[in-house]
Amino acid sequence: MNDTGGGEPYAYFHGTKALLGELFRPRLQPNGRVVLVIHEADGIGGNVRRHCHKLADLGYTALAADMHGNGEPLEGEAMRRALDEFRKHPDLVRGRVRAGFDALLSVTGVNPAASAAIGFCFGGFAALELARSGAEIAAVASFHGLLTTARPAQTGGVNARIAVFTGARDPLVPHEDVAAFQREMMQAQAQWQLTTYGDARHSFTNEDVDRLGDARMAYDAAAHRLSWRALIDFLDLSLASQSII
Repeated sequence: MNDTGGGEPYAYFHGTKALLGELFRPRLQPNGRVVLVIHEADGIGGNVRRHCHKLADLGYTALAADMHGNGEPLEGEAMRRALDEFRKHPDLVRGRVRAGFDALLSVTGVNPAASAAIGFCFGGFAALELARSGAEIAAVASFHGLLTTARPAQTGGVNARIAVFTGARDPLVPHEDVAAFQREMMQAQAQWQLTTYGDARHSFTNEDVDRLGDARMAYDAAAHRLSWRALIDFLDLSLASQSII
């Protein structure tokens, strides 16, 4: 099967905002667990779809969330405006990602104890905002996502286990942001871990990113492989096994 092919279209709403995600069902034996997968800045694309297929191969049901609306990617100024709005308004990004999470639980009938959310770049930031909101979700993971927030987690307010995978050479996630995130998590008394890959830049999991010609971003096969293996171990540790309806 083509590992960049789209999943089953799945429509849902955030208030009156129409959203169109993509549902990837287990290819063989379901493992009773579900993962919300949140896209980069532009929208659902090849990187998210490849990782959803990988999860489906392992028995997970995965939903590629739509953060922008109608399943349509954004470009240029429209994309920048949308990201600015999400960064400035925590309730907006938290509500939008929560809508995807609720849709995933609704379509599968799975208990939140068997659920996780992961994200890439902007999606990593959005996944962390879901955790910061206190959502009843077992695990959240961020791949090369922004780590700072306009609304830090409150003490005792994080229910999810958190895993962050970042690159030491990522100019979009400077060392001071990493340190600030660590302080935030410790003050919140969260269960968290952070792994830094020394040679990795932004978007290190995206096999297509080198085509952009942006020196801040580069695919790193080693960091990608290691972080993905770490994620699967993290999910195995964090998620309970449940029956999927």
